[in-house]
Amino acid sequence: MKNNLFAGIEDQNLAINILTEVIHKNKIAPGYLFSGPQGVGQRIVTLRFLEGLITGGDVEPTIRKRLESLNHPDLLWVEPSYISQGRVIKQSLAQKDNININAISKIRLDQIKELKTFLGKRTIEAKLAMVVIEDAEKMNEAASNALLKTLEEVNNGLIILISSRSENLLSTIKSRCHEIPFKPLKYHSLEELFINYGEDNKINNYTFDSRKELINLSNGSPELLIRNINKIQEIPSEILLSLTKLPNDYLEAITIAKDIIENLDIEQQLWIINFLQQHFWLRESNLYCMNVLKVLSSHLVSSIQPRIAWEVALIELTSQNYKDC
Repeated sequence: MKNNLFAGIEDQNLAINILTEVIHKNKIAPGYLFSGPQGVGQRIVTLRFLEGLITGGDVEPTIRKRLESLNHPDLLWVEPSYISQGRVIKQSLAQKDNININAISKIRLDQIKELKTFLGKRTIEAKLAMVVIEDAEKMNEAASNALLKTLEEVNNGLIILISSRSENLLSTIKSRCHEIPFKPLKYHSLEELFINYGEDNKINNYTFDSRKELINLSNGSPELLIRNINKIQEIPSEILLSLTKLPNDYLEAITIAKDIIENLDIEQQLWIINFLQQHFWLRESNLYCMNVLKVLSSHLVSSIQPRIAWEVALIELTSQNYKDC
């Protein structure tokens, strides 16, 4: 079964062995948590696992194709979404169409209500109703509480949570799920991928010089590494250079903050903070800068105006610049 159903999936033997055993014994829990770094195979393993549950472990190309296209009547795939100008836009659609939205993607209460309704219906083809929640850590509080209640009531269904930050999930949700751990790839594997991708896509010099930061930021995930390479190249080089050098005076700090707000959406701003944390730690092990950036990140996802948050942080880093940053 393993050699066929999960063929082509590398470096996740533990997860595959556990799930193969579940299919073989047909002992299916109502909830599973696929934890580990983003983009190390959770999505494809999830789809193969569901295929195996439907077929009893056999490979069925027609079912596989329908699952991969999320076009199976007994599968509901839940993902974070944005609300922009009154419209709900799925995270995957925003990424695919390169839509810049100045908001944080979330999984909302309405989506969990839809999930509960879906689980309450009779299945059409499969024995179980199958629900997958991608980036489950992005559930807001109301959604989390609703999911907890739903997990307690699941009868003829299966809920799989995929999360790269399972520590952000409610402990009561985690306790009701069987955790399947996914492992990160080793540094040298990602470094080789970085070099090959860079040669094929002609990345700029700044991106190449930042490879250590980008690899560390990717948490062992090839998918995340490619995304990070593309992310850094979307950001104007002038902003990157001014932030890594830090402003010389208060006026420059305010000017940089203005440039950031005018040129970067909120997702890009949060990304560049994570990048800067890696940069200052790798280059200088500077805890002061790390702490300022951590506070800035929390301010950006709160009710504080982003421009004010950036101005305050950069002014603090300016004063530190005269000391030892």
